[in-house]
Amino acid sequence: MSVLLTILESVFQEAATLSAATGLAYTGAVVTVAASSVLFRNAQRRRDARATLAILMRRGGKR
Repeated sequence: MSVLLTILESVFQEAATLSAATGLAYTGAVVTVAASSVLFRNAQRRRDARATLAILMRRGGKR
């Protein structure tokens, strides 16, 4: 039984690390797009960045 617990502990630790890395990458993408939607000089690029941000920030509900 202790071998199973050791394996499960390792799996959960790796899953937590992967989850944290994914969260950081997603946060970085959202921050980059949010900054782009404000800082781009071209109005079309700002609109595109805002549309992308709306897609990234979409929550549950109707799609």
